[in-house]
Amino acid sequence: MSVAVDAVRHLAGTVGPRPATGAAYARAARWATRQLERSGYGVRPQVVDVPGGVSWGVPVPAGRSVNLVAEPAGLEPEEPHLVVGAHLDTVPQAPGAEDNASGVGVLLAVADAVATRRTRLPVVFVLFGAEEPRGPSDADHHYGSRRYVRSLPPRQRAAVRGMVSLDRVGVGTVVPIGSAQAGPDPVADSLQAAARRTGVPVVRGYDRSSDHWQFVLAGLPAARIGSTPYAGYHSPQDTPDVVDPAQLERVGRLVLAWLAGAR
Repeated sequence: MSVAVDAVRHLAGTVGPRPATGAAYARAARWATRQLERSGYGVRPQVVDVPGGVSWGVPVPAGRSVNLVAEPAGLEPEEPHLVVGAHLDTVPQAPGAEDNASGVGVLLAVADAVATRRTRLPVVFVLFGAEEPRGPSDADHHYGSRRYVRSLPPRQRAAVRGMVSLDRVGVGTVVPIGSAQAGPDPVADSLQAAARRTGVPVVRGYDRSSDHWQFVLAGLPAARIGSTPYAGYHSPQDTPDVVDPAQLERVGRLVLAWLAGAR
C-alpha cells in the first residue's frame, strides 16, 4: 500500500486542508487526476454546485467543487459494474490525513492494482467533492455523491451492482463495515465474505454518514468501509502520523478481494 501511504503524506502533509470550493481542493483534484491517468484511467471531471454554510464550526463560501470520475478503457456504462468512492475534501481546519486522505489513498492504490488484473465486473472509481457538512443536518452534506447519483440516466443507475465508500480507513486494527439500512445488505454481506477469505478482521455496524448513503437513497446497493473513532477527528491534529499503514493494507486487501469476487 505504498501508493496509499504516499497519498496520505501528500494530501495531508503537503496540500493540507481541502475545503470543497477552495484552491487547495483544486490542487488536490489536479494531483489525483494525474495519479489516476497514470494508472490508465480516463478521468472525467463533474462539476458540483455547493452552497455556503458552516463546516464544523467554520464559515465556508458557496461555490463549485468537482467529482473525479475514473473509468477503465472500454467501459460500457449501461452494463453491470461496481463503484468505489472516497471523498477528497476536508473540513477547513483539518489536514485530513484520516478524513479522508486515507480513503483516497486506498482508492488510488486499488485502482492502480486492478488496472492490470481481472475483476468480477468493471470498476468505476469516483473521488467525490463536498462530502463534508455545510450545515447542521444530514441534508447539508454529501453534495458530490448526490450530484453523481442524480446524473446517472436510468439504465446506468440500474447497472450499478454495488458501491463501496472508503471513508476514514486508516485507524485501528479492525475494519468497520457500515450498512445504511436495517435488514439484508448485499454489499456489506459480500464485503464480510471477502474479509473471511482474506483473513481481514471486520466489525459490522449501522452507518449513514458517508457517500454510500446517497446511493442507498436512490435504491442502489452500497456500504461504507471505515469510521473508527480517533482523537484528531476534524481537527488540526488529523496529520499523517495518525494513519497506520498496516490498516491501509488491510482495507486494500479487503477491497481487492471484494472486487475479485468469490473464487
